[in-house]
Amino acid sequence: MGKLVASVSNSLHSPGSFLEKIETYFFGNIPLSFKSNRTAPSILLFMKKKNSVSVLTNCTFKRNEECIVDFKNRKGWIHFVGIGGSGLSALAKLALKQGFEVSGSDLVWSSYMEGLLEAGANLHIGHSVSNIQGNDGSRFPNAVVASSAIPQDNVEILHAKSVGVPIYKRDYWLAKLTEKYNLIAVSGSHGKSTTASMLAYVLKAMGDDLTAIVGAHVPQFPDGSIFYGGGKNFVLEADEYDGCFLGLSPSVAVVTNLDWEHVDIFEDEDAVKSIFRRFLKQIRVGGHLVICGDSQGARSLLDQIKQDTGLKYSGGVVSNQSSDLWGQGHDYKIITYGFSSFNDWYAESVCPNVQGGSDYILCERGRPLAQISLQIPGVHNVLNSLAVIATVLTLIGDKRQSHESIACLKLPLSKFMGVSRRFDLIGTIYGCHIYDDFAHHPTEVRAVLQAARQRFPNKALIVVFQPHTYSRLVVLKDDFANALSEADQVVVSAVYAARETNDWNFNGKDLAASIIGPPSEYIPCLGNVVDKLALQILRDPHPEIVILTLGAGDVTTVGPKLLHELQTRSQDARH
Repeated sequence: MGKLVASVSNSLHSPGSFLEKIETYFFGNIPLSFKSNRTAPSILLFMKKKNSVSVLTNCTFKRNEECIVDFKNRKGWIHFVGIGGSGLSALAKLALKQGFEVSGSDLVWSSYMEGLLEAGANLHIGHSVSNIQGNDGSRFPNAVVASSAIPQDNVEILHAKSVGVPIYKRDYWLAKLTEKYNLIAVSGSHGKSTTASMLAYVLKAMGDDLTAIVGAHVPQFPDGSIFYGGGKNFVLEADEYDGCFLGLSPSVAVVTNLDWEHVDIFEDEDAVKSIFRRFLKQIRVGGHLVICGDSQGARSLLDQIKQDTGLKYSGGVVSNQSSDLWGQGHDYKIITYGFSSFNDWYAESVCPNVQGGSDYILCERGRPLAQISLQIPGVHNVLNSLAVIATVLTLIGDKRQSHESIACLKLPLSKFMGVSRRFDLIGTIYGCHIYDDFAHHPTEVRAVLQAARQRFPNKALIVVFQPHTYSRLVVLKDDFANALSEADQVVVSAVYAARETNDWNFNGKDLAASIIGPPSEYIPCLGNVVDKLALQILRDPHPEIVILTLGAGDVTTVGPKLLHELQTRSQDARH
């Protein structure tokens, strides 16, 4: 094992210090402070796009005698606006681990903020000038990091700008954070969180002292959504939303799939493909692209590479010198995975196992190598595990150690328990199993239903679906109806609007009416959904059913409330 770990570590780039890089990149060796100067180029430029704040990276700063951040000693105060979200909360948690003073604000409390509070972050509910003024207004943060969802007229952003505090969007902060590491950026329309967390978990189990950031809670991560280590690898869930991943420079880029998602940002699937092509231009010279060859959308990227370079992509090297599309001088190797035998790595003989997950035979270019077992269900997680295997073996890079490496991979893969809100068991009562899942796109809904059928082939599936954003519902309404038709009963709630208003005159009631096959009902209030399901289950106290609550909003509260209601009524009946 020691030899294997050395091989993983020694084949990678030196991480350097993010803090030293920030000091060098922005400040050099000259003490600086930032002041508002209307006559000079501003340190911040607001661009109204999708009501979000954009930050130019070619900032101009004014020299001053005062040094406002001691980056080498990891001292300073960083304030995160939108800290309750999965992305920014993970960055804040990492900043705490690095030794920074951390504060943050959001409109409402979230579960992500609980761990931050325990770790020592200063948190605020609501946005206010006072949140970024310490010591009676005489002290300000050394930097402000803003979520993509934060509007340009946010009071904290405006005040920080007025007093000369540098402000960065999440994408630029991530770019500077990771640029000295051997970055493994896990991208894709679906499966990013699971694949990135599985990859980090496996590498950690194999002895790699990596750093990782995942945009979800991972029960097997000691710090929930991050690992913080001293090694050279940095595993990052790379998000395409608002082009967040375009500033990254990965040594290994993983693309799990490509689909039309975030319809409020991308006008069609071609727009999604375009931004992923731009992301692939960022792969470092001599790097690798690990991509699902079975995903039609992802495969279109490979077809484009073949068309523009004239090279075969299965196991081949892409030379970008022949095509402006891929960025002059950028060469990288492509590794494909999937179920089809034309992929470099593929799965054969996939079948359910006693853990409720899947077993399969791992093959490399026609050679069966090992049997892999997973405890997380669904064929989509078989694909996620293949991405992990292909990536780990790419990092090790020594063909002579491939059999030893696969042997080391098998155990952590079988022990990986998944990500919160991905087929989470809430509880079982009266023989009724209640699960919760983040699925909020038709592809994800279909995948979780397939996983439920795999684990519970003889039980009826009742789906409680909360649409997330009106734009997604309207654009993908037919796909949602088709995906939900695979359930045995569907309850659709009111739309979780998130950042939107209903400008389309279409809602959850219209979706429920369009579902063909299973009985479907529109119940806008989640509390009424709990009451309905409780009565239905109590009429038949030994049902053979699985209840799935699906969506990215507060539908996650339905499962625990339903379980509590059933437990309470059960106790009342006994008394």
